[in-house]
Amino acid sequence: MSTYVYGITAGTHPALPEGTGGVGDPPRGLRILQVGNLAAVVSDAPEGLRPKRRELLAHQNVLSEVGAGGCVLPMRFGSVAPDDSAVTGVLAERADHYEERLRALDGRVEYNIKATHDEEAVLHHVMAQNPEVRALADANRQAGGGSYEDKIRLGEMVAAAVKDKEAEDATVLERALEPGADAISVGPESTGWLANVSFLVKRESAEDFLAAVERVRADMPHLEVRVNGPLPPYSFVEPGPAEPAGTAAGGMDVGTE
Repeated sequence: MSTYVYGITAGTHPALPEGTGGVGDPPRGLRILQVGNLAAVVSDAPEGLRPKRRELLAHQNVLSEVGAGGCVLPMRFGSVAPDDSAVTGVLAERADHYEERLRALDGRVEYNIKATHDEEAVLHHVMAQNPEVRALADANRQAGGGSYEDKIRLGEMVAAAVKDKEAEDATVLERALEPGADAISVGPESTGWLANVSFLVKRESAEDFLAAVERVRADMPHLEVRVNGPLPPYSFVEPGPAEPAGTAAGGMDVGTE
């Protein structure tokens, strides 16, 4: 039976609430694998597991329950090892790294911030701030729309100006929120978002961080800002020793399936 891995904690972490279930239908029972000063929260891995809403919520619920009792290094959904011994082997092999991460992340949570432009607002901004674009738009309008070439040129100029504004606003947003975080992790680019950044924030400073987000919204009304959190610190399980090839997302090389 394969082993599903939810997260890594200190060996002294409080016991899980009785009856907490994991992924699968019916929910698989949780168990703890301990090696030295570390422990992994695991269950049997269901066959044919898929990232459906119910399973994703089950994974998140386990991490929330574990995180309520202390620091946890969360594994991404779908982290599966061939068996329990593969998990304990990784715990032993990378003990120094995981213990360092537990110390560094203790009392901290992750907030993921995504931002995009309000299309109409940013177009008004681009027109107001770029005399060349504004002049060409006015000329085209006075010419009844302008020639095909002028329309193409205007479209290209607007697209370039919007792209420059996206890069500028992403930098401004990151700099505005960075002082309230212990660390940041820039996520992969995704369609539709000009910024996708995770911030590691002390629990006790969460209100101040969220207040900074609200100030960004007020100062940059042409941005639409989405906040996801508090989350387990998924984006901060690393850095640490170089990851072996084939590492599961979240930081544990357990021979994933």
